[in-house]
Amino acid sequence: MNATMSLEITKHYPVMLNQILSIISPQHGGTFIDCTFGGGGYSSEILKFPGTKVIAFDRDKLTCKYANTLKKKFPKRFNFFQEKFSNLNKVITSDSNPKAVIFDLGLSSFQLADKERGFSFKSKNFLNMEMGINEHSTYDVINNLDKELLATIIKVLGEEKDGRIIASKIVKYRKNKPIKTSEELARIINEAKRNHNNYKKNLATKTFQAIRIFVNQELTELILGLIAASKLLKNGGILIVVSFHSLEDRIVKNFFNLYSNLRKNPSRYLPIKENKSNLFKLFSKKPLVANEKETKLNNRARSAKLRYAVRNNNSFFYPNEFKSKFTNYFKLEGREL
Repeated sequence: MNATMSLEITKHYPVMLNQILSIISPQHGGTFIDCTFGGGGYSSEILKFPGTKVIAFDRDKLTCKYANTLKKKFPKRFNFFQEKFSNLNKVITSDSNPKAVIFDLGLSSFQLADKERGFSFKSKNFLNMEMGINEHSTYDVINNLDKELLATIIKVLGEEKDGRIIASKIVKYRKNKPIKTSEELARIINEAKRNHNNYKKNLATKTFQAIRIFVNQELTELILGLIAASKLLKNGGILIVVSFHSLEDRIVKNFFNLYSNLRKNPSRYLPIKENKSNLFKLFSKKPLVANEKETKLNNRARSAKLRYAVRNNNSFFYPNEFKSKFTNYFKLEGREL
């Protein structure tokens, strides 16, 4: 079975769809921004309601065919941009007044299923892991970065305690020949961690996550995307983020905690004043999670955390405090602050 055929039969389940629909109420109409179009799961469901419009983004050029299908079906109500969501403000004008901006982070079912992309441990194709609009591939990173930087990436972005051991193994291996496939890379990592027999997941999971995040600048992209969405949303607009690992969720949680009505008072001895330095109304600090029925249908939903907040009427200000909290990610991913 070739890659194209496998993609055609891959089922795509938009994670926590029912919860999102209940939050955004598309039955009442409005413009919605789908920042991570993928297979079009959220967009197509929203467009089933006649008074809606959707503006979708995805950096992956392979999603264009799914977008074109929706464009033919809803020519006046659907627009698609092959663009990073950090560039929301460069593409969408402030008068669009979106009712909600939705982020579904991580990999799509199609990207995971396509072994030519190199996201799978078993992929024998070129070591890629690119989501689209990239400066370099995983092949470049694995075969060219020095050992110290490689170890830091694996340790910080993968939360992998054996980052230095794995980096040393990779550097030693590539001295003889370039590492060309994901299967080859996974084997090297497994050899470096061969004493971890009780690990439930593939031993290469955390390292693959780290390299993928670095190659696609995923954490800084999320930080800049949240800022761009906050600037775009008006009073009553909803910001929704579905994350799949602790690094993403930590960023989203920090953002909402810093810039919502639930931000802690600096001192219990100071009077609580009307706060003009927040941007959102947050209803709960705890994330929503998928129910048992959904997790049985879609294993990917098990790790999903949904956080959302409603934009207030305060004027937008650039959230420098939030951005400065994650200076290390900007430095590590090679992005300017």
